[in-house]
Amino acid sequence: MDDGWFPEEPPTLATTVSVETSRSVVTRNQSPDIPFDQSLNPYRGCEHGCIYCYARPSHAYVGLSPGLDFETRLFAKPDAPALLEKELARPGYRCSPLALGANTDPYQPIEREWRITRQVLEVLQRARHPVTITTKSALIERDLDILSEMAAAGLANVQVSITTLDKTLALKLEPRASAPHRRLLAVARLAAAGVPVKVMIAPIIPWLTDSEMERIVEKAAEHAAVSAGYILLRLPREVESLFAEWLTAHYPLKAAHTLSLVTLAHGGRIYDPGFGRRQVGSGDYAALLARRFRLALKRHDLTEEPPGLVSDLFTPPGQRQLALF
Repeated sequence: MDDGWFPEEPPTLATTVSVETSRSVVTRNQSPDIPFDQSLNPYRGCEHGCIYCYARPSHAYVGLSPGLDFETRLFAKPDAPALLEKELARPGYRCSPLALGANTDPYQPIEREWRITRQVLEVLQRARHPVTITTKSALIERDLDILSEMAAAGLANVQVSITTLDKTLALKLEPRASAPHRRLLAVARLAAAGVPVKVMIAPIIPWLTDSEMERIVEKAAEHAAVSAGYILLRLPREVESLFAEWLTAHYPLKAAHTLSLVTLAHGGRIYDPGFGRRQVGSGDYAALLARRFRLALKRHDLTEEPPGLVSDLFTPPGQRQLALF
């Protein structure tokens, strides 16, 4: 279960995990700039501790802080596999790719013990239901047996998020996620098992990580990724003050310029929530990033999207025997 930090040690914090119960676990959206319309999050909160995480404000909805509480007071959904199976068996259910990791990482460290993501994948595998996964963790390698079989049928692809190749920066920025080189190794191992992998440069942080764009695309190609994408830093709600405080503490000489470029790329605001702009920005700086990215993709023969997933193999739970006749 090596996360690639030896002999360095990522910062540790005492975490508590509570059980969260709900009547359903599938979340649906109609956002025009999100490439999926349904998602499932096995956990609330994320132990990785990425300071820039846009999901942090969601912890305020349960009366906890988007700061340390988001990283240390976690919620697991052990009934998610059963609830998902019930949802898939519902009359009139329309099959489309289910996204794991849309809000928090499905392979954060507590997954080693709880194994909820693994159980969700087993449900999807039995139902031959397409799935796309986004993660910063090498723990995904544990489930290569399921993912390789599903990918062979066009039912699975994976996005591995890589923010920086600099281990020193990564240890400060995303302290309990797998080390950058370890994520690249996971990309190679997924690809070798036949799983299409997209490397996401997410987020690109102006004046801090933006110079690494071309190098990350190059590394993605070297490790057999089929596609790559990027997301510009997003600072909604409480994330703005959290990130600004972190930036001032760790990179005081870069803080003002970084936040200035973020504002410039979001139309004069620290965050622009508009569809089509919130993930890639607007204006000259954003246009320069887009041009650099397109040239890097062309240079390394990568696409912007992995191969599409199929939905016509879906067999609702409880109907497998009927499908034989």
